[in-house]
Amino acid sequence: MKRIRPSSKREPTIALINIVFLMLVFFMVAGTLTQPIEGDLTLVRTADLDGRAPPDALVVHRDGRLSYRGQSIADPEAYWSNATDGVARIVPDQNLDAAELIRVARSLRIAGAESVHIVTERALE
Repeated sequence: MKRIRPSSKREPTIALINIVFLMLVFFMVAGTLTQPIEGDLTLVRTADLDGRAPPDALVVHRDGRLSYRGQSIADPEAYWSNATDGVARIVPDQNLDAAELIRVARSLRIAGAESVHIVTERALE
């Protein structure tokens, strides 16, 4: 008589590896789609630019005041009338409201600026 060996049923490891791999890909994609912005993140640091701003840039202060080459001006169009290269440069204060910055940039585009560049602390270094 032959002895019958109990057959050991092996788990299909390939299927398990495939499932783990698919879960890994899913979590990598889901984790990179929307990363939250940190609450303590400071986007622009230009509050201490006295004397460091490019001479042809429009400075927008935190309260919305505009100045060009150290002189106060009434509106962005007054700045644009002095520009010659078609590029408007804005140096915004760090605490300037974003809506105000967009309003100034839109006014410059309407006045004829081909492009509007926002100068930040990193760009000045």
